[in-house]
Amino acid sequence: MSVDELKALAVSMLDRAYCPYSRFPVGAALECRSGAVFTGCNIENAAYPVGICAERTAMAKAVSEGHRDFVRLVIAGRTGFASPCGMCRQFMMEFAPDMEVVCLNGKGDSRTFSVRELLPFGFDGGALRE
Repeated sequence: MSVDELKALAVSMLDRAYCPYSRFPVGAALECRSGAVFTGCNIENAAYPVGICAERTAMAKAVSEGHRDFVRLVIAGRTGFASPCGMCRQFMMEFAPDMEVVCLNGKGDSRTFSVRELLPFGFDGGALRE
């Protein structure tokens, strides 16, 4: 799938976001090496820590369907650049430290990073075995 197609999918998820508290919808589209694509949106909760970000929604859907070979993730916001939070960055590090992450703003401008750039001193399961 092209990056532009993934961007369009991520943007389309903005309307599905449940964000009555922050009023900051986020959409995501995740591409796996197999070509499978999973989408997600942020889902908030009155008990704030119970919510889930769009990125982790898409990744959890992929993992639950047997995919762990993430290649590219597009994250879209309506206003400023939708950059992944620390929890999402660590979640990405677990599965795909070299994955490409494309962050979009409401104008369609993009910034692209690797997970390692977003979380330069992140750790994975190998750190727990040392």
